[in-house]
Amino acid sequence: MTPSAAAPARPTGPSGRRTVLVLLADVALPIGAFYGLRAAGLSTYAALIVSTLVPLLSALLQYRRERRLDGMAAYVAAVMLLALAASLVSGSTRFMLAKDGWVTGVAGLWFLWTVRTSRPLAFVGARPLLEGRFRSDGTSWDVLWQDSARFRRIWRVSTAIWGVAMILDGAVRVLMAYTLPVDVVPGLGGLLWPVTLVLLQVVNGVYYEVAGLWRITRSSPSA
Repeated sequence: MTPSAAAPARPTGPSGRRTVLVLLADVALPIGAFYGLRAAGLSTYAALIVSTLVPLLSALLQYRRERRLDGMAAYVAAVMLLALAASLVSGSTRFMLAKDGWVTGVAGLWFLWTVRTSRPLAFVGARPLLEGRFRSDGTSWDVLWQDSARFRRIWRVSTAIWGVAMILDGAVRVLMAYTLPVDVVPGLGGLLWPVTLVLLQVVNGVYYEVAGLWRITRSSPSA
């Protein structure tokens, strides 16, 4: 079957719900666990160690349920394990606080690395949410990718925007970890996530409109 004849992949409801669940498991729950453990009298270092296990438990449950890990879950689990091992060896509270910054920064580099690959990460992440939903004429994104140079350029630029933003976000997190009071950093780090994500959505939304993404998805592919 040729790409043009293939049925377009349609977004499904669970994708959005799954994103929310991942955010809760990997962001909100660890922060809540940290402050709950601190209120119970644990040291900052011990509370950080225990709260780090929450995303790992989430990844383990996903693997047990689906017998596989998606790319981001595997990445987060691997980096968290390395950070946890390094922190246990060094005994550094500041290093534990900075781990989210390093994770985010490396993820930003990953985005930048995929800019010139066959499918940039922004394309892969946006497709389940946008394809066939927003003013589309039903043409598969595989066809648009193959036939429209502008469509490919839009997703490469969007991926670069995500990469740069995540690197900057990671740098701010590392700076906070080594300069602010230790008990303040997890909460501020949690608040930084929605700020970064909202700014990214606004910037990308404006760029998609100016670059003509919606015009491409509702009309015939063109170079």
